[in-house]
Parts: sequence; C-alpha cells; structure tokens
Amino acid sequence: MKLILPLLLAALLSAPAFAAGEKPAAAPVPAKPDLAKGEAKYREVCMACHAEDGNSAIPANPKLARQHPEYLVKQLQEFKSGKRNNAVMKGFASTLSDDDMKNISFWVASKPAKPGFAKEKELVALGEKIYRGGIQDRQIAACAGCHSPNGAGIPAQFPRLAGQHADYTAAQLNAFRDGSRKNSIQMSLVAAKMNDREIKAVSDYIAGLR
Repeated sequence: MKLILPLLLAALLSAPAFAAGEKPAAAPVPAKPDLAKGEAKYREVCMACHAEDGNSAIPANPKLARQHPEYLVKQLQEFKSGKRNNAVMKGFASTLSDDDMKNISFWVASKPAKPGFAKEKELVALGEKIYRGGIQDRQIAACAGCHSPNGAGIPAQFPRLAGQHADYTAAQLNAFRDGSRKNSIQMSLVAAKMNDREIKAVSDYIAGLR
C-alpha cells in the first residue's frame, strides 16, 4: 500500500489537467492551399521557364501541369535546402515560403496536361519493355510498378511521368546515375544499372504515355 500511493500520486500529477467539461484541444487543421495566390506567385516566379499553364515548351524544363502537388512541394523544399542540387532552381525556391510552395504546387497541379509524343521509333519497343517489365537480368524494376502503367504515378509518393519531355527525363536519369542528383535512393539505384541507350529509350517512351 505504501508503494501504490506514491505511484498513483505521480500518475495524477503527470496527467493533463482539464477543467470540468473542458476537452483537450484538437490538432490544428492545415490551411487549405490558396489557388489565387498560387497562380499569382507562379506567374511571378515560374511562368518564364514552365509556361503559362505548366506545360513547358522547353524540352530541358519539366512539364508541371497535373503533377502531384505533394511531390512538387517536396522538390521545391529540397531545391531550397540544397538536397536537390540545381543553382537556378535554388535561386527561385529560396524566395518562396512554405505557403508559396503549397499554393503554387496545388495551382499548377490543377492545370490540364498537354500530351507528348515519342520520337525515337526504333527505340519504342525497348522503352516499353523497360517501362512495363524492367530489365530482369540486372534486377531493374519496371517503371510502371511505381509510376503506374499509364504514367500517372502515385500521389504523394511517386511523380507523374506521362507526357514528360524526353530530354528532361533522360537528364534526370543521368543525374541519378552519375550521383549529381541525390534526393531519391530508389532512383539512384535504378539508374546506376542503366546504359545510355536504355535511358534514351525509356525516356522517349514516357514522353508518349497518356
């Protein structure tokens, strides 16, 4: 009994105290993205490189329309922190607050994506084989497993790829392969096992997905 009483007293003292009828405070609800502010900031900061509606016409600059907003926020945060190394994007991302990033990402994700086209006819079969089935003898997983058969990706986890510029996709795979892009261990492991022809083929195939 002498031991039980001090234990009960300690438990009572450590428990949160609430007045009669008072309930614990609810967790704060995250603010909804402000699409109007997102559009305004996008036009100020992003439009010159990624086009008015997120459908970049410059092969080196990614299309952003319909991309998963959570993925875009993550990339902007990592450009800002330096985890994803790109001097141009670091400069732009450094000017953005967390709210700016969220507002921009949700706004551009709401824009319709314009389809792309595969151009390397002789590589289409190889690109499709890699995208849908991987390269089994080198333990390279199929792209479709994470990015879905039609390239839509999985929200908040794996980005949308369908219709992306082949030049941009190839540049990112090369960056993962040579270690200059370090913000996805999964992609670094995949790209490390691919040769130039395979990267070109799957990038071109992705451009034609829809």
